[in-house]
Amino acid sequence: MTSLISGEEHRILAELAIALAIGLLFGLERGWHGEQDGDHKKPAGVRTFGLIGLLGGVGGVIAQALSPIVLGFLFLALAVVALGSYLFHVRETDAIGSTTLIAELLAFALAALSTLGHQAEAASAAVISTLLLGYKPQLHRWLARLEQAELQATLKLLLMTVVLLPVLPDQGYGPDQALNPYELWWLVVLIATISYVGYFAIKVFGANAGVALTCLLAGLASSTALTLQMARIARHQHTDQRTQANLIATGILIANTTLFPRILVIVTLLKPSLALALAPPLIGMTLLTLLPTLAFWLRRGAPLEAGALQVSNPLALGQALRFGLLLAVVMLVARISAEIFGSAGLLGVAAVSGVADLNAITLSIARMELEQIGQRTALIAILIALTTNALFKTLLCATIAGPRLAWRIGLSLSAALLVGFAMVLFGHDSAAWIDRLSLPMADLTAD
Repeated sequence: MTSLISGEEHRILAELAIALAIGLLFGLERGWHGEQDGDHKKPAGVRTFGLIGLLGGVGGVIAQALSPIVLGFLFLALAVVALGSYLFHVRETDAIGSTTLIAELLAFALAALSTLGHQAEAASAAVISTLLLGYKPQLHRWLARLEQAELQATLKLLLMTVVLLPVLPDQGYGPDQALNPYELWWLVVLIATISYVGYFAIKVFGANAGVALTCLLAGLASSTALTLQMARIARHQHTDQRTQANLIATGILIANTTLFPRILVIVTLLKPSLALALAPPLIGMTLLTLLPTLAFWLRRGAPLEAGALQVSNPLALGQALRFGLLLAVVMLVARISAEIFGSAGLLGVAAVSGVADLNAITLSIARMELEQIGQRTALIAILIALTTNALFKTLLCATIAGPRLAWRIGLSLSAALLVGFAMVLFGHDSAAWIDRLSLPMADLTAD
């Protein structure tokens, strides 16, 4: 039986349906928002946005058949009508806000885009746009938590990145061309961004969201700073010391547990082949550290005082520049040590720099050629850096808070590190296992 609708007509109908759906999606959000605000005289609701979406779709179809200028005239006509409706609404209600006006124009543009061969992009942009419209109260609350100095520091670093990164030379300098200015600054931005996720989340949820969540987010920003603060809190506790030490140990361990997945993410972005071998020990160390963390959590004491934990802005320009300088030094020393002393030199640098900054040595190792240093040496170097970092934090706890807290942290992290070393030294390379598993499949394919 011959279809009454051709394939081309079927395609056009499907595109118009997507355009209508985009308009209705905007209309549902705007209509619901108006009902919640008690504004029943909103200039555009579900029907209006649905018609705008359909108008954009029809405009896109006509533009393909005749001329793109048709779509431009339709957009201009809609802008005039929407602006007139907006001005009338302002005069009637004294409610000044151009969000709905911009949403009308965006709905038209996305609906037209869906008929020009970009259905997936238009639909995705429509969903994101309605989410931004719907989360207005939450976004305003989140922004209100940022202070002016923090916002300015963030904007300064972003400006330097956007302006400087494209013009920085993308080539190596120094001994063995170890320093690449473009790559160096890109790595600084990468680490700062990861840290900023935790910092901004603390600002959003508040430092009083609970010690577990707060320490988890603070660990993303700086596990060393979190350990130092928690140790100082432990020093000033006088009542119920045992249960209070359990709570503080829980927070410190949660923050330091984030180091393992954090390192895995960094290495995956820079050297996926190394991340494949590093994943099993890091996952095992994460799981093993969570066991004493859970035990201490179940025996925790009273919650900490409000606002006890504070985290500095990792996007502050001075902090980013200091990390960049440290990263350059570690990269240079690590490369020279590996060239002169071989594996022993790299392991020595890892032991020293693990105390100063774990990110710097991780980035340095991830940038090296595995053929030069060997995959197992790279894995051991990262574990040594983790070990010296853990020892430093344990010593920090012992010096500031005393042995009660230090034993909890030291034994928990030491057990996890021993398992990590055992998996690297006596276990099998995960990449080799994957290669072995792929051989039978290759044989079957060949047969």
